[in-house]
Amino acid sequence: MSRYDYIVIGAGSAGCVVANRLTEDPDTTVLLLEAGNPDTKPEIQIPLDCTTLLGTEVDWGYFSEPEPYLDNRKIFCPRGKVLGGSSSINFLLYVRGNHHDYDRWQSLGNPGWSYQDVLPYFKKFEHQQRGASEYHGVDGELSVTDLIAPATISQQFVEAAITLGYDYNPDFNGIQQEGVGPFQLTVKDGKRHSAAAAFLLPILDRPNLTAMTGACVTRLLFEGTRAVGAEYLHKGTLHQSRVDREVIVSAGAFDSPKLLMLSGIGDAAQLQAMGISVVVDLPGVGQNLQDHIVVPIPYEATGDLHTAITSNGIAEAVLFLHSEGNLEAAPDLELIFGPILWAPPGHANSLGFTGLVVLTHPQNIGSVSLRSPDAKDAPMIRLNYLQSQSDVKKLIDGIKLMRQLFHTSAFDPFRGREVAPGADVTSDAALEAYIRNVCGTVFHPIGTCKMGTDSMAVVDPELQVHGVEGLRVVDASIMPTVITGHTNAASMMIGEKAAALIKTAGSFSKQGQKAIAN
Repeated sequence: MSRYDYIVIGAGSAGCVVANRLTEDPDTTVLLLEAGNPDTKPEIQIPLDCTTLLGTEVDWGYFSEPEPYLDNRKIFCPRGKVLGGSSSINFLLYVRGNHHDYDRWQSLGNPGWSYQDVLPYFKKFEHQQRGASEYHGVDGELSVTDLIAPATISQQFVEAAITLGYDYNPDFNGIQQEGVGPFQLTVKDGKRHSAAAAFLLPILDRPNLTAMTGACVTRLLFEGTRAVGAEYLHKGTLHQSRVDREVIVSAGAFDSPKLLMLSGIGDAAQLQAMGISVVVDLPGVGQNLQDHIVVPIPYEATGDLHTAITSNGIAEAVLFLHSEGNLEAAPDLELIFGPILWAPPGHANSLGFTGLVVLTHPQNIGSVSLRSPDAKDAPMIRLNYLQSQSDVKKLIDGIKLMRQLFHTSAFDPFRGREVAPGADVTSDAALEAYIRNVCGTVFHPIGTCKMGTDSMAVVDPELQVHGVEGLRVVDASIMPTVITGHTNAASMMIGEKAAALIKTAGSFSKQGQKAIAN
């Protein structure tokens, strides 16, 4: 049986960072287990091809259970099944979130997670094209770049928002998030810069790192309440590896709670009903699922918009705003603009543009649970979208504002027919029906192993799982509340901060061993 200092489960946005930082010490050995394959699919590298990756072999391709508030529709929930995880199939947008988000985490009983606490970790891994500043770093591994020759119509979206009274904001990751401006992307030399490309591929030759793809972890191994290793299926054979220090679960908001439950950590009654031996009764595992909700507003275009720049991706500009004018809180709406047509199935015209209305802080809370005790079965995902009528109202307000933007003079040279919901759909009731029929995910699930000290918390502020030793969860599932942004950058920050916490704990452990030896 192989032994390592650490096992990291999941080579996604957080796991790649953790594996990189822990193996900086040549005396520290790490086994990195990834269920997906290497990131060799050519489309991964081309930002504009990001939508073609969804539902392919590099995507877990999960679906929610029938959603009760969406006429029992199932919601498609893509998750990366490849080195780099979802950072290898996402839309490459670099948005950290709002400073209120992290200050709220701290106020919920998580010291060390305020915005001022986490900002240095963001800066550490960032190589910002615009240069170093109070908010940005240039010495890190992750390339953050401006768009190359953004489409004229994307610039017109910015002008339209300014016409309606919104401020221009060139940097949503700087002093404030509110306003309109261009996105920055995780791109390097015109290619996607995923967590794998930034943090993992450059260090694969480190002798103290063993990175294994196609390795599906079936359960964690325990001695009493101490995690001592992991069992995983690789090329049809079941293997076990042991740790001398810690197991780090970085499998994401759907699969991290699934793995904990398969291993006996979760709601005791539910586990016993599945025939799973209970290691620790933690009822919060799999609860508190949160995600951003999106509604598309596609338009046909009357003329050629631009020649596609393959290094840009499909979204180029964004407006963050407070629908109720509450400037003391984080924005509750994100209006994304893309110079391509995201149309309903069967629509033939490929020339157009689309506004995406995103609800950044929906009221609904969902869950993740086990379908069966078999690790090969997908988890049961319940999102509970639009459980709250206040969420519906904000989305209706967002659609109306998007239409206002598209009907300013800035869009006169480009504006064609509104493909959906259609110009004749104007009443709140009709817009609500459209929202419930088409809304979906922005691929930002979080919260299912939430950080905190209350009875439903799964990990403490150092990301150690309550009630057991030698086990941490390090990914977006630890977020107690959803951020006002996109989760890739925040997940990398979580990996960066966790690695520092783990290294500190390991240093204390080494000192203790030396003291005992002496």
